[in-house]
Amino acid sequence: MTAKPRVLIAGTGFAGQGHTDAFRGAGAEVVGMVGRTPEVVRDVATSMNIPYFGTDWAAALAECNPDIVSIATPGGAHVEPITQAINAGCHVFCDKPMTHSGDTAVDLYRLATDKGVKTAYAASFRYAASVLHAKRLVAAGAIGEPTEVECMSHFNLDRNIPFGWSHTAAAGGGRLNNNFTHTLSIVASVVGDKITAICGDIRDDLGRAPIVDGVHNFMTRREFIPKDLNDPTLKWGQSDVEWSYTVMAKIDSDLAARPVSVLFKHGGLVPRFDDDHILFYGTKGAIHIKGHYGTGALSHYGADGQWTVIPTPDDIAASIPDVAGETEQCWHYLATEFVKDINGEQVEPYPTFKEGSQYQQIIEIIRASDNWTDVTTLA
Repeated sequence: MTAKPRVLIAGTGFAGQGHTDAFRGAGAEVVGMVGRTPEVVRDVATSMNIPYFGTDWAAALAECNPDIVSIATPGGAHVEPITQAINAGCHVFCDKPMTHSGDTAVDLYRLATDKGVKTAYAASFRYAASVLHAKRLVAAGAIGEPTEVECMSHFNLDRNIPFGWSHTAAAGGGRLNNNFTHTLSIVASVVGDKITAICGDIRDDLGRAPIVDGVHNFMTRREFIPKDLNDPTLKWGQSDVEWSYTVMAKIDSDLAARPVSVLFKHGGLVPRFDDDHILFYGTKGAIHIKGHYGTGALSHYGADGQWTVIPTPDDIAASIPDVAGETEQCWHYLATEFVKDINGEQVEPYPTFKEGSQYQQIIEIIRASDNWTDVTTLA
């Protein structure tokens, strides 16, 4: 491996462009980009000064001979390109969800292990500054032994966002794939990753969404909401994934004698009344972080019985990439760690296909909702 690895990007939307910038920020050379639509991949690659572009992934692997591939497409399109890349000896950086199913995620994890390639799984909001700060404080005993964690978020998404990959399980959609993956990774990074038990329930309270042509970038999809939703010629697609979930987990922590209880509550379509937050409780205090992914201010509750905002330490603040956007900052952080690891430098553990495959299996368990006890016959 050279000090400047060659990277091939799969995907041309928000994530594809974000991954491109992240790997360039990590000192890698982005040599090519592959997309579904010839005109789109040409325009994006040209605007980003990427020398090779096309729609044939296998041809791009052969032509570009990358050291790393970066998968920035919806989860339902991940299996084949990742399989081809691993068989070609490439290291793989993959956005969440890892795939559309637990079985395929496990297959890819095993294949990567057998082939000896490195993998990174971009459930990457664990690299937000306040999350890194919380991890340090909890490890230092600022809350005593961790006992409980609470992750609360309410997105109030527009119900008429055009129908697309986020509405279908086969394409990698659903709030578990695209929200829970981040919060689970955050909690695991702070209290420990030994997840021992899980249960939960989901609800699809959307039903349907309008089918509209021309949507390409995930971040601009709201601009395509039809002006006349009562137009009789408008076509509709049916959602088959969850838009709300409630999940409980138990995590064994090296910092606690008993398992940590975790609550994950997310409402994709409901309004928030107060701040979304992540709360870590312990035997001697608590840590509150504003924001659904812990990107806001951090407050500590200690022996004085008061909540106190604690600024981010200078060294943690300095470690956050100087780029616009919280998502982009976290991609940059993980891509930099990944490239350092590939080049033989010492890095802290980061999420890999091991976590990605585990999370995908956990999501299937939650979606089964097979944890209810019928109490209608109780006296």
